Amino acid sequence: MLNIVLFGGPGAGKGTQAERLSKKYDLVHLSTGDMLRSEIARGTERGQQAKQLIEKGGFVPDHVVVEMVDEQIRQHKAAKGLIFDGFPRTIVQAGVLDRMLAEINLKIHAVLALDAPENVLVQRLLNRGKVSGRADDQDESVIRNRIVVYNEQTAPLIDFYKAQGKYVPIDGAGEIEAIFDKFCEIVEELQRRAII
Repeated sequence: MLNIVLFGGPGAGKGTQAERLSKKYDLVHLSTGDMLRSEIARGTERGQQAKQLIEKGGFVPDHVVVEMVDEQIRQHKAAKGLIFDGFPRTIVQAGVLDRMLAEINLKIHAVLALDAPENVLVQRLLNRGKVSGRADDQDESVIRNRIVVYNEQTAPLIDFYKAQGKYVPIDGAGEIEAIFDKFCEIVEELQRRAII
């Protein structure tokens, strides 16, 4: 079973690449953003709490996200692999993820990190907001706040995963196809090394 974390700032392209990798390698794409949007659409208590935070560009509390991710991991433990998109976002979440996976004899094999300049991220999100209608992608001040929160809370995961030897940086400022080709090279190398 191949388990990958896709890492990068808001608008880096994690969701786009995760969908493509999921289809090509038959992996389950676990997007915390999709999970939260589903909770919001269903009007659950979790969804109502999340909506207020997301609209301000903030992060949903760890315990809420961890609960959702744990449910998904357990539902898909027989899959060929998992792609985590939007999780973990904090050192605490990363530690919890390692423990959750260890409980069912799984682990993260690689953290594929999309790196792109802030101006690229902002423009991508504004463009996505025009197409998707998502309110959190249409307000530049909310987008910039999301990037600040990412830099404060999520960027420290770089050192966490470097220390585990799992961090793989990828230039995320290029074209979608070229980035995807690089992802495929890495996934296929992981498979060749038979660590899955």
